[in-house]
Amino acid sequence: MLNKPSGISSNRALQISKRLLSAAKAGHTGTLDPMAQGLLPICLGEATKFSSTLLGVDKTYVASLRLGYISNTGDAEGEIRQVVGSDVNPPDFGQVTGILQTFLGRSSQIPPMFSALKQHGKPLYRYAREGITVERKAREIVIHAASLDTLSGFEMTITVRCSSGTYVRTLAEDIGKALGYGGAYLTALSRISVGHFELSQACDLDQLESETPVNRQKLLCPIDSLLNDIPSIVLDDDEALRLRRGQKIRKNMSRYGLPVNTQLKLYDDRNVFLGLGERIDPEVIVPRRMISLHEAVTGAIAGSVD
Repeated sequence: MLNKPSGISSNRALQISKRLLSAAKAGHTGTLDPMAQGLLPICLGEATKFSSTLLGVDKTYVASLRLGYISNTGDAEGEIRQVVGSDVNPPDFGQVTGILQTFLGRSSQIPPMFSALKQHGKPLYRYAREGITVERKAREIVIHAASLDTLSGFEMTITVRCSSGTYVRTLAEDIGKALGYGGAYLTALSRISVGHFELSQACDLDQLESETPVNRQKLLCPIDSLLNDIPSIVLDDDEALRLRRGQKIRKNMSRYGLPVNTQLKLYDDRNVFLGLGERIDPEVIVPRRMISLHEAVTGAIAGSVD
């Protein structure tokens, strides 16, 4: 996991990480805006085969916002204008806490124009930069938790745990409107969790660059850390070899207590992760996504060196 700094794009952070780790393949699992910092899962080598497992998971953010002002981008990088008079009183802690509770649960949200979502093959932010506003479909989101951390005048910091696809910029503006201040914009944003991964597990680019090539490898989580929720089975040498060759196997699965059509993490008898299979019959397993055990750099960027 990488702690992306503010001021660079997610793709730039990805390319730096890929170069430092001499990886042939790399990908990230959820863009952070250039202004935002925090947890950016990066998968390298064979781990890219499993990056999709993090695309739909819940995420947690710490967001700072300023009430009474709006930005055309929703954050501090846009054109900012005041929408309430200077004689308006700031909210109190109880008022903000109460409003935050109204945002919990399922709701619909219209994605902002300054976003990477595509229409007709073109990112929305390109239309926005050309002064064009296009119609966007509302999307269902879920706010699982929202708490007020600090409040000082018209500025506050909140922590939000939400479903994938939630735009915290849009949420901030909606909170500002609900409080009666005409809107709000983000002054800072940090992502502190993605699924079961936490920011405390992440390293930053400076740390990655300062380490020796050998120690950089120690910063990688194993591939199977991406697959915590999938049950696992152990194979003997013959079973492992046949699955790695793309062949199905027959195996007594009665002791595992798993239903048919269950995905399975596959390990050999030395506890080496081999990939994903599927139980398609009470005693039949087929390979679904196997890894190359000869990839030089593979894994997900993780935490501190041992």
